[in-house]
Amino acid sequence: MTLATLAEAVFVSSLQPSEHPTAAQVNAAIGRSLQIHGGVAGCAGAFAAEYGAHPEESADRMHWALSLVADAATLVAA
Repeated sequence: MTLATLAEAVFVSSLQPSEHPTAAQVNAAIGRSLQIHGGVAGCAGAFAAEYGAHPEESADRMHWALSLVADAATLVAA
């Protein structure tokens, strides 16, 4: 999966920036999102719907999700 796909799964998860999630929590949230939304396409659809409904807030959340996934990938690779 790409970082963008993983970030979409984080975006539609229940994780919040205030929780400062660990790499393990990010990975678990991705798995739950994929299961709840029926896979990558479902996460993408949920992301698109939320982004369309709240574009101002969604841009900030997606930026956070992308940063989180990139950081988690770096932590796992280390």
